[in-house]
Amino acid sequence: MKNFSWGHGVFIALFAFIAFILSMLFLFPNGQKNSEMVTDNYYEEELKYQDVIDAKKRADDLQEKPVYSQEKSGIKITFPKDYNNGNATVKFVLNRTDDQNLDIKKSVQLDATQSFIIPAQVLKAGNYTLRLMWTRDKADYRMDYDVIWK
Repeated sequence: MKNFSWGHGVFIALFAFIAFILSMLFLFPNGQKNSEMVTDNYYEEELKYQDVIDAKKRADDLQEKPVYSQEKSGIKITFPKDYNNGNATVKFVLNRTDDQNLDIKKSVQLDATQSFIIPAQVLKAGNYTLRLMWTRDKADYRMDYDVIWK
């Protein structure tokens, strides 16, 4: 065998680097995951984001907050018993993190138990972000939850 010189070392290092880059290109393709924007109107919503910050702060300051639970029938969101705005409408957005075609956006009325259900039929297994928005005494509130539907 010949003597191992620095030229051989440079060639081996360059070959190893090229092999590493090619393996990253073929073994970890970027096309397997959808990378979509959270919203189509990103810049318009960014300008109104201070209102979102204020609504989240008001919701964090509440002593009793709305809670969600996962049941076989779907995702149940329950408001505290003292939430008695009978004519109030609650809005929710259920964003699917990897496919915007599975997003759900609705306005609902609370039932007699101060709750509502997002039916299991409209949900697919995966990660969601639940954005819950409501108005009480002319003040907006908003809470965000990370939901994993199985």
